[in-house]
Amino acid sequence: MNNLIWLLRATKWARHPPSPKMVKLVFAIILLGLAIVLIEKAGLWPEWATMDHGRGVRVPH
Repeated sequence: MNNLIWLLRATKWARHPPSPKMVKLVFAIILLGLAIVLIEKAGLWPEWATMDHGRGVRVPH
């Protein structure tokens, strides 16, 4: 059933593709998220913007 939903969604996109403006918006959001992750990994993220406790339970490896 889930495959049928995705197939219907794909046909809708094939018949009515998103506008170039919407595609640019989605790519901009993805790039912004990647930039935030890179800044955080580089250690340049401000302390006030960091969570005190992370999400969920961390399982040791």
